[in-house]
Amino acid sequence: PASATLISVSRRSRASGANSGTGHAANGRLRRPASAHGPGGERATDTWRRRTNTVQGGAMMLRRPRPTQGFTLIELAVTVAIVGLLAATAVPLAEVSWQRSQEQELRLQLRTLRRAIDAYKQAYDEGRLVKTVGESGYPPTLGVLVDGVVDASSAQQAKIYFLRRMPRDPLARDFEGAPEESWGLRSYASEPDNPSAGADVFDVYSKSAGVALNGVPYRQW
Repeated sequence: PASATLISVSRRSRASGANSGTGHAANGRLRRPASAHGPGGERATDTWRRRTNTVQGGAMMLRRPRPTQGFTLIELAVTVAIVGLLAATAVPLAEVSWQRSQEQELRLQLRTLRRAIDAYKQAYDEGRLVKTVGESGYPPTLGVLVDGVVDASSAQQAKIYFLRRMPRDPLARDFEGAPEESWGLRSYASEPDNPSAGADVFDVYSKSAGVALNGVPYRQW
């Protein structure tokens, strides 16, 4: 009986030391060994460090990062197709935008010239220009609008100017002559459906054979 008691005490002592060395506690949590020195201390510390990487019960495991992967051939083909579709859509839109800006410029220049022609006719009707029998009262040329004419009502013989500069037809991009020569001229005696130049300038129009975005030819503007 005495030897059995000693064996039981010895077994309990070894079990207590094992529990202390491996870092196990009664509540199931990991704790660091009381001493990392002495025989078996380094081994117990390594065991504790390894076991702290995993939560007791296997609730969570460390995940390895997924390796980085490149684009597949299908993904590259789809990307190229999308870029090509966007480019094919952008080119027509750019052309329409450019044509619209040219049409806005044409409207502006036509309005400027016609206002100057009407201002010349108004000055003629008011007696500020020398009248000649048989004249319509419209300017003989477009250049007169920029060069100016003598004011008949001025004692100092001052000139009246109707344009600061002569605009060019924005649609006549390849025309290299004078700006006033880029426009089509209609005389007062010509028909509206068949405009032609004559002794005066009643109206101007674009010589372009193109058609506007609204379907109306530029010559009819």
